[in-house]
Amino acid sequence: MQLSDGIRRIGFRKWYERTLLASHAHLVLCFLCLIGVFAAFEAAGKFNSVQDRLTDVTAILLCTATGVWALRRYLGLMARAESAANQAECPHCHAYGRLELHQADAQGDEVEVRCRGCGHAWRIEP
Repeated sequence: MQLSDGIRRIGFRKWYERTLLASHAHLVLCFLCLIGVFAAFEAAGKFNSVQDRLTDVTAILLCTATGVWALRRYLGLMARAESAANQAECPHCHAYGRLELHQADAQGDEVEVRCRGCGHAWRIEP
């Protein structure tokens, strides 16, 4: 979910929480893929038939590709969430996360927000 859509629909704090939960779900997927890779390597040594070994190699490749994708997604979501969180404090009254969407660019990444407490506006950049 884009930052502008998240602030508009559910608010900044809920968007931040959901982004962190999604990123950690990707981390769990990466961990499970790592277990799958180790299990496939162990199974590859026990079988002698070519078909079983090809199945193990396929499992290793799929788990590795999925694990790398999940790790990249985890790091990307975490970086995006932390970047927005570091800019979510009002420079005027220092209220954290109490903001509403004022204006968004066409892609929804760079947004202008307004503090709910004092009405001060500032930009949150990706």
